Amino acid sequence: METIDYGGVTLHRWTCGPSSFLARPELGARLMNWNVQMSDGSVRDVIQWPEGADFDNFAKVRGGNPILFPFAARSFNKGKIGYWPDQDGAVRPMPIHGFARNGAFNIVAINDEGFTAELQPTGDDHLAYPYDYRFTVRYEFCELSIKVILTLENLDTQPILWSAGHHFYFALPWREGSTRGDYRFKIPAKACYTHAEDGTLIPVKPFDKHSSFGTDENSNRIYTQLHDELTTFGPKDGNEDVTIRILQDTDTASPTNAMVIWTEFKDSPFYCVEPWMGPPNSAEHKIGLHTVEPGQRSSFAVEVSV
Repeated sequence: METIDYGGVTLHRWTCGPSSFLARPELGARLMNWNVQMSDGSVRDVIQWPEGADFDNFAKVRGGNPILFPFAARSFNKGKIGYWPDQDGAVRPMPIHGFARNGAFNIVAINDEGFTAELQPTGDDHLAYPYDYRFTVRYEFCELSIKVILTLENLDTQPILWSAGHHFYFALPWREGSTRGDYRFKIPAKACYTHAEDGTLIPVKPFDKHSSFGTDENSNRIYTQLHDELTTFGPKDGNEDVTIRILQDTDTASPTNAMVIWTEFKDSPFYCVEPWMGPPNSAEHKIGLHTVEPGQRSSFAVEVSV
């Protein structure tokens, strides 16, 4: 592991075999880029970071892996966006994707294998999520994979609700001369939804869990009722696949976990494939909502491999 200066910003870089990882643990616990040196000497971005990114608006940069905590995507209360109902019926504010992606973190451990960073909640964060807790993000880097563990420890005297997730910006397409239509995904889901403007989940019927990134209507779909831990995507010839595994040795591994796919524009150089603890707005509809009892801890762990 080494530290580098990037325009006055200190970043951390790990090299593990053919892989290089760039991160800014102190802000959003953000993995920024993962690239792999191929056998022909070329370098392939797995998780992309845009050139000329605005470091003054770091949370909004379309790249890396923003951490979505305590809830992924939009929260609602009775159709009103930006709010969530807690277990006692109190209505509280909640930003889109929560507040960790632009939060300050303290590095509590760092070495040649990865880092662990702890969120430092602000006063506004406490208004949205008024609990006593410890939230950490742990990255473990290997030659051709990463493991990410989100852990919530309840230091309070009341239960804590959460439904966190990841927002991986995968570089796609990555082969020269290819288009999105040359890439397909396989998600082991029994149900698929879109998210309505009032926060409800709208079933997609029928849906294809094996489909193409070139099909426009697939963007912003929520796949759940997962019957396997492994999601796969890559070129249609079956080579150079990326796999995302929701690790089953944690208490939050559940069929109500979700895999969300999304991109911004037709020509965006990325497609997000996002493992979440549950569908968006889980605090209201309760699907994929998880509880941590007082004195307990809970983890959501995923592994991405190439």
